[in-house]
Amino acid sequence: MARTTRMASGAKAAAAALPLGTHAADVRRRIEMMEHLLERSVPIPGTKAKVGLDAILGLVPVGGDLIAALLGLYIVWEARNLKMPATTMMRMVGNVGFDWLIGLVPVVGDAADFLFRSNTRNLRLIKRHLDRHHPGTATVHQR
Repeated sequence: MARTTRMASGAKAAAAALPLGTHAADVRRRIEMMEHLLERSVPIPGTKAKVGLDAILGLVPVGGDLIAALLGLYIVWEARNLKMPATTMMRMVGNVGFDWLIGLVPVVGDAADFLFRSNTRNLRLIKRHLDRHHPGTATVHQR
């Protein structure tokens, strides 16, 4: 019988922590986890700054930015499931679209991925909606 490695057991724990329900609190957790993965999951050595998969994928010409935009659109899809207003969702699509377009410019786009965090902006819009319409989902974060 094969032994479980640390990496495999860590991946199982992360998958078990991912809520799969349609309740607003579950959606909030999934969106927060996706935003963390895309925007601030990898620390830059020697600094306090963090980048995510969005900036790393941006280093791959054209295709990387497209994949990062599709991952960002997942957050918009979850917002649709929360029945957010169409105007807010269009703003979210605009954030992802702007991030994708600026990412197509060599060198400038890589810096922009670090500075313009569209997924963080979209998360903020969703949290504002959830705090108004689903106050039971609000969480208190401790550092």
